[in-house]
Amino acid sequence: MRRVTQVETKAGYILLLTFDDGTTGDVCIADRLFGPMFAPLKDPALFAQARVDEFGAVCWPNKADLAPDALYRQITAH
Repeated sequence: MRRVTQVETKAGYILLLTFDDGTTGDVCIADRLFGPMFAPLKDPALFAQARVDEFGAVCWPNKADLAPDALYRQITAH
């Protein structure tokens, strides 16, 4: 299982990710911002608080998180 080691937020709900094997890439999550956990991330100030948790997942203060394996597949599928 790959782990995210670094996350940076960009305009347009884009995450710039770095993984433990050195792979980097952008993932746009604009289409995922619905429902009680992810809709609050439409607030740019909250979205900008993305961080990497102890499991290598991208997470936010409201407890929303994204699995690193799915993000890795999205980046490497191109």
